[in-house]
Amino acid sequence: MYSICRQSHPATGVEYAVSCCFFENEEMCLVTAGANILKVFRLVPDGNTKEVNAAGQPIPPKMKLECLASYTLWGNVMSIASVKCPSAGRDLLLVSFREAKLSVLQYDPQTNNLVTLSMHYFEEDDMKNGWTTHPHIPWIRVDPEFRCAVMLLYGKKLAVLPFRKDLTSEEGDPLEAKPLEDNKKNPTQPMMRAPTLASYVIVLKDLDEKIDNILDIQFLYGYYEPTLLLLYEPVRTFPGRVAVRSDTCAMAGVSLNMSARVHPVIWATGGLPFDCLQAVPVQKPLGGCLILAANSLIYLNQSVPPYGVSLNSIATQTTNFPLRIQEGICITLDGAKVATLGESRVALALRGGQLYVLTLLSDSVRSVNSFHLDRAAASVLTSCMCVIEEDFLFLGSRLGNSLLLRVTERENRMIFSIDRPLAATVDLTEEAAREITQSNKEAGKDSDPAAKKRRMDTISDCVASNVIEISDKDELEVYGSDIRTSTQLTSYVFEVCDSLLNICPIGDISMGEVQLVSEERRNDHNTIELVACCGRGKNGALAVLQRSVRPQLVTAFELPGCIDMWTVIGEQTEVLRDAHRDMEGTHAYLILTQEDTSMILQTGQEINEVDNSGFMTSAPTVFAGNLGNNKFMVQVTTVAIRLIRNGVLIQSISLEWTARTAITADPYLCVLSTCGRALVLALRELRGKDSMSGRLAPTRQAVPHKPGVVRAAPYRDLSGLFAQTMANVQVKGEFSGKATKNVKAEGLKPGVVYELNDDELLYGGDQTPASMASIMLAEQSQNPGVPRRVSRWWKKQLIEVKPTYWLFVVRDNGNLEIYSLPEMKLSFLVRDVCAGDRILADSLESVPIPLNPSEEEEITSGHSVNVDKLQEFLVVGLGNKGSRVLMLFRFDDQLMIYQAYKYPRGNLKLRFSRMQASFPFGYKGGYIKYPDDGYEAAVLRENVRYIRYFGNVGGYNGVFICGETPYFLLLTSRGELRLHPLSTEEAPVASFASFNNTNCPQGFLYFNAKGSLRISVLPTHLSYDASWAVRKVPLRETPHAVTFHLESKTYCLVSSVAHPTTSYYKFNGEDKEKSAENKGDRFPYPMQEKFSVMLFSPVSWEIIPNTRVELDEWEHVTCLKNVSLSYEGTTSGRRGYIAIGTNYNYGEDITSRGRIIIYDIIDVVPEPGQPLTKNRFKEIYAKEQKGPVTALTQVLGFLISAVGQKIYIWQLKDNDLVGVAFIDTQIYVHRMLAVKNLILVADVYKSISLLRYQEQHRTLSLVSRDFRSAQIYDMEFMVDNTSLGFLVSEVEGNLALFMYQPQARESYGGQRLIRKSDYHLGQQVHAMFRIASRNIPNMTHRRHVTLFTTLDGGVGYVLPVSEKVYRRLLMLQNVMNNYCCHIAGLNPRAFRTYKFSRRPVAGGAARGILDGDLVSTFTSMPIAEQQDIAKKIGTKVEEIFGDLFEIDKLTAHF
Repeated sequence: MYSICRQSHPATGVEYAVSCCFFENEEMCLVTAGANILKVFRLVPDGNTKEVNAAGQPIPPKMKLECLASYTLWGNVMSIASVKCPSAGRDLLLVSFREAKLSVLQYDPQTNNLVTLSMHYFEEDDMKNGWTTHPHIPWIRVDPEFRCAVMLLYGKKLAVLPFRKDLTSEEGDPLEAKPLEDNKKNPTQPMMRAPTLASYVIVLKDLDEKIDNILDIQFLYGYYEPTLLLLYEPVRTFPGRVAVRSDTCAMAGVSLNMSARVHPVIWATGGLPFDCLQAVPVQKPLGGCLILAANSLIYLNQSVPPYGVSLNSIATQTTNFPLRIQEGICITLDGAKVATLGESRVALALRGGQLYVLTLLSDSVRSVNSFHLDRAAASVLTSCMCVIEEDFLFLGSRLGNSLLLRVTERENRMIFSIDRPLAATVDLTEEAAREITQSNKEAGKDSDPAAKKRRMDTISDCVASNVIEISDKDELEVYGSDIRTSTQLTSYVFEVCDSLLNICPIGDISMGEVQLVSEERRNDHNTIELVACCGRGKNGALAVLQRSVRPQLVTAFELPGCIDMWTVIGEQTEVLRDAHRDMEGTHAYLILTQEDTSMILQTGQEINEVDNSGFMTSAPTVFAGNLGNNKFMVQVTTVAIRLIRNGVLIQSISLEWTARTAITADPYLCVLSTCGRALVLALRELRGKDSMSGRLAPTRQAVPHKPGVVRAAPYRDLSGLFAQTMANVQVKGEFSGKATKNVKAEGLKPGVVYELNDDELLYGGDQTPASMASIMLAEQSQNPGVPRRVSRWWKKQLIEVKPTYWLFVVRDNGNLEIYSLPEMKLSFLVRDVCAGDRILADSLESVPIPLNPSEEEEITSGHSVNVDKLQEFLVVGLGNKGSRVLMLFRFDDQLMIYQAYKYPRGNLKLRFSRMQASFPFGYKGGYIKYPDDGYEAAVLRENVRYIRYFGNVGGYNGVFICGETPYFLLLTSRGELRLHPLSTEEAPVASFASFNNTNCPQGFLYFNAKGSLRISVLPTHLSYDASWAVRKVPLRETPHAVTFHLESKTYCLVSSVAHPTTSYYKFNGEDKEKSAENKGDRFPYPMQEKFSVMLFSPVSWEIIPNTRVELDEWEHVTCLKNVSLSYEGTTSGRRGYIAIGTNYNYGEDITSRGRIIIYDIIDVVPEPGQPLTKNRFKEIYAKEQKGPVTALTQVLGFLISAVGQKIYIWQLKDNDLVGVAFIDTQIYVHRMLAVKNLILVADVYKSISLLRYQEQHRTLSLVSRDFRSAQIYDMEFMVDNTSLGFLVSEVEGNLALFMYQPQARESYGGQRLIRKSDYHLGQQVHAMFRIASRNIPNMTHRRHVTLFTTLDGGVGYVLPVSEKVYRRLLMLQNVMNNYCCHIAGLNPRAFRTYKFSRRPVAGGAARGILDGDLVSTFTSMPIAEQQDIAKKIGTKVEEIFGDLFEIDKLTAHF
C-alpha cells in the first residue's frame, strides 16, 4: 500500500523565542521557533500614545506583532540564540537541531531568505561514547560580548565556536552582506569572510573528572575572557534518597582561552541543593549568578559569600545549604522560565502561570543581602520568555496563546519603619475588577490593614475585536501592591498588547456536523467541522476548526446569462473615511454584464432595476467602480467611459478602440484595449459653481504602446516602500548617535566619544552635537537615579506615509515595467516576469536607460512564451496600513504571488520575492466553460476579472480568487498570508463583488456555477486570521477527551480541574484508609485532578446548563467513546451510547480498580428560556471492575473493554453487562479500534496486536502482532479499496504502516504484522480519525483519508495512492530533494527517515510514504526548473500538476 503524507495545518506552539536585529541593525525583531517552524515578528504601534513612565520619559505605545517572515525547516529546532554582528548589517542566528547539529544563519536581502553561513555536525560515533539514547538538548549559549558561542553535546562535551574579532566592529558596508556580482564599479571590495573561526570540542571530564549530568550552562557577565558557568550533579540522587544523600549539585566557572585552547576552572562551589534546575547570570554591576532550585533561590558570586533563601518549607528539610526563610512566599520553581528585566531584576514565570518580579537588593559593597519577590500578574502557562527593547516581554507558550506584554515601571517612594520585614507580602484579595484601573496609590496615607491588601485587576477582554479571545479572563491578571519597604523599589505594571493564537497540544479530536448552515445545504451533504481539545489547566480550551469558508446565505436570485458584475458605492455624507479602508460606504448600485447589454440595479432596502441612473445600458460593461473618495462613480463599457455622480451623468468619453478591461487606483483609471494599448486617465475635481464636479483627463505622458501591452494595473501605494527618499526620521531634540562604547540606558557618560551619522546633521535642524548633549544632561539632572532612555525607536513607525501612484505594465516581450504617475517615468524593469523566478530584480540597477532608438529597438523586440499564458495581473496593498505590497499573476495553470521587500540598492530600493503559497484544495486555472455561449459572450468571459480586491468583507480586506477553485486570500495586520478555500459545494464561482448594505452588512455577492446570484456574509463566530478558520472556546480547565453524539447533535466532553489536596489514602495492612496531613502554610501541597463529564452545545459553544456530572474523588477518566450497542428498541438494532472507562488513582500501594460507565443522552423538556437544555445524561450502567479500565470500543454491537491485563467482551442486557469472552494481553492496553469483527489493540510499550471475534463460536483470538517493542501513541485503519492497513504513531514522532499478509514469508505464516512503510513526522501524533475521500469524477477506486493531529498543534493526512502516482511522485521527490532550498543545511530525506532510539528494528527504515510537504513545493517553483525536473524524470509538468491536484481534491474536507 503506497501513500502520501502531508501536513495541512502547521504547528502553532512556541517553544523558543529570541529578540535580534533580523533584517537590519536599526530594527529589533522577535524570532520564535516551535517544532519545525521559525517565524520573525516586528513590533507595530497600535495607536499613538503620549504616556510617560515614573521618570517622566515617554514610553512606547502598545504594540502588535506583525509576522514578516515564516520559514519551514526540515528538522525541529532544539535551541536558538542570536549574535550581534554590526559589520554585516544584521544579526546572526545560531540554531541547533536534534542530537548535535548547529547552523549559523543570516537573512540575505539578495534572495529574501535565510542563508546558511556555516554548518557544524557533531554526530560521529566517538562523540556518543556508545550511548544510544540522548535525552540532552543541544543548548546553545552565546558570550554576552559575542566573542564565542558554545553548544552542549550529548551532555558530556562542549563544542566551542569562536567568532571573528571584527564581527562586532562598526566597519563594513552596512547594506551588504556580500558584494553584488558586478566588478565594474567596485573591484577592490573584499569578499565577506565567514563569521566563525574553526570550532573545536572540549570534553568536560578533562576539565574536572567530577563534571557529569549537566543541568545548565551559562556565560557570566563582567569577566575579561569568556567565562562559562556549568551547573552539574556529579553523583545523582532523587527525593526518596535525600535522607541519606542530599546536596549533590555543584557548579564550576570555566574560563575559555580560545587562542591557546586552555580552559582552567577558575571558580567552583559544591554542596548545592539536589533540586537545582537552572542558572541565571546577573548583569554588571552586581555580576555573579542566580541558581534556581525547585524549592530555593541562591545567589553566588566569586568574591562574596553566597546568599540563599528557601521558598517553601520543603527546602529546610532537604538541604544543609545555609538558607534564610523568604517571608510570606510559598512557591516552587520547577518548570519556571526566567528573563532579566534590568541590572538587578528578574521576571519569573512559574509553572502555574504566575508572573513574579524578583529584585536583588545589595549593600554598598555590591554584595546581595536580600531578595524581594513581588507577585506581579497571573498569565499564560509559559514555555519561553524574551525581553524586546527593554519595554516588552514576550511569553511564548505551548499550552496557551503566546502573549506580548508591555512592561512599565512605576517608582514608588514609600518609606515605612525599618522594623517591617523586608520582603513582606500580604494575601491577594481576589476581587476581579472589570477594567485595568491602575490608579496611583497615595503614598502611605491610610495605614489601616485594608489598604495594605493587594488589589487585583483583570483584563476582562484582552482583544475584544478578535473572536478567538472572547473574554479569556486569565490571559493576564495584574496585581497592584501598596506595601513598600524602606528600600526604594520599582513596581512593574504588565499590560497585554497582543496574543498569538495557539491550538496545541491537541490531545483529542472529534468530527461533528456544522449546525449553523442553511437548510438546503444540510440536506445535500453533511458539512463537517473538527473540534479539538487543546491547552491545559487555565489555558484549556476547545478549538473549532473549519478548513473552508462556508458563507451564510442572506438570499439568492436565479439570474441566467450574467457574465460579470460590479457593485458601486453611492455618495456618503456622514462617514469619515480612513485612508486604508477603501470600501467604507454602502453600495448603491449593482451592475450586471450580459452578452450585449448592461443591467443596472439599485440596491437599497430592496433590489430594483433602474433605467435613468446615468449608467450606460446599451453595451456590456467591462468595469465599474468609484473615484474621488467614493464621490464619483465610473463605468467603462466596451465603447465608452462614463463618469457619474449621484445618479447624474457628468462626462462621457467614447473610445476609438474596444475596451477589454479596466482598473482604478483612486484618482487614476487605466483602460486596456483589445489591441494592446493602455490609456491612463486622472480625475480632476473642479471646485466651481456646481459644487465640485469632476472631469476625467488623460495623463500628459501617454503609456508607450510598443511592444504591445498585455496587462496593466495602477497602484496606490501606502506602504512607503516605493517612496524613493528613505530618510531616517529624526525626532527633534533627541540624541541617537551611536556611542563607541556600549551605552546601555544610563544616558551620557562623561569621557565617551559620541559619533554622529550624517543623517542627523542633515535632519537634526539647528541641533549641534553639543546642544543635543546638553539637552540630554539637563534632562538627566532633573530626575537622577532613573535609567535613561537613549532611543525612541518606535517614533519612525508612527509617521504618516503619503500615498504615491504607480503604473505596472506587463508587455508582450515579457517585461514588467513600473512607471511613476503622473510623470510616467520608468522606474523599475524586470525581464521575463512570467518565468516565475523566486526574485524579481530591477534590470535598471546595472543598465543605464538607452537613449538612441536603435538600441531601444533591440531591447523591446522579441516575444516571451510565458506571457501567452498570463491571463490576469493585479497589484494590491494589504496587511498593516497597506504595508505589504502583493503582485498577483494568474496564468492558465497556476497563480503566482509576489511580495515587495526592501532592498538596499537600485532606483526604487526594493525587490519582489515569490511567496510560497499553498492552495489547500488545489488550484485549477483557466476559464469556466459555458458550452451554450455565443462568440461575443465567450470573448467577454475571457476578460472577466477573476482576482478581485475587496475592501471590507466581515471586517477583512483581501483578494477573492474566482474560478473552478475559489479562494479568499487574506493578509491582515497579523502579517501572514492566508488562503481560505470557499466550500467545494459552492464552486465554481464565476464572479464576485463585495457588498455592504443595510440587509447584508460587510457581505459579498457571487455567482455560482448554476447561474444563481448569492448574497452572503462571512460567519462571524470564526476568526479567519489563522491557517484554518478557527474559533477557540476557553474552558479554563483541562479538556481530556471529546466525542460527537450524532442522535442529539451535541458534544460529550471530559475535563478536569486541579485543586491542592491535604489528604491521601494509606494502606494499613488489609484495606485503605484516608489520612489528612497538615504541613503548615509554607508547604506546597500536591494538586489533585477532579474529573467531570458534560455536554457541550455546537450552537452556542458553551456547556449545556445542568449537564455536568462530577465523578468521584481520585477517579481519573482513561477513555471516552461513542459506541453503538445492540438495543431492541430501534429498527437497526443498535443505539449510540457514551461509554467511559475510569480508574481510581490512590497511589502505588493500593490495587488499581476502575469503573465502566455507560450514559444515554435523552431528550427532555427544556427549561423555560433555555432552549439548549433539551438534552440530559441518563446513567445506564456504572459498576466497578476487577482492574483499571483503560480502553473501550464496540464490535458487532458488543462492548469490548481492556480491564487490567485482560480484554473482555460484554453484552448490554437489561441495563447490565454480561460477559461474552476474554483474552489475556501484554502490559497496558490504551487504544482499541474495531472494524467489522477485527479488533486492533495498541499497547503502551509492546506495539500493536490484531484480534478477531467469532460470533458463532463466541471466541476471541489473537490473529497476528508486531513482535518488536514500540511505544504507541495512537493508531487508525488505512482503507485503500479492498486492502486494509494499520497506521501507528510512535513516541519518537514516527508514523508506521503495518499490514497483515499471511502469504508473505517474513510474516511467519501470519503471526507477525509486516511493517510496509514508515515516515518521520517530527511531531508526536496523539489523535487520529478517518473519513471517506471526496468523490471526484470517473473515480472507480474508493479509499479513506486518515487524518492525524499532533501535540504541536498541527493537522495532517495520510492518503493511499495508486502505484503509478506513487512511482511518478517518488521520482519527483528524489529530484526535488536537490532542488529545494535546504534552510540551515537540513536535508528533507534525512528528516523523513524513520528515527529509533534503540537498536534498529528488523531491516531498518522501510520507506513507502511520500513526503507531501516536499512534493507540493513543486507548484511554486520557477517555470524553467519545473520543466527541467519534469524532463529529468521523463514526464510532463501537466501530469505532475494533475497528480497533485487530484490528491488535493480527494482530501478537500471540512
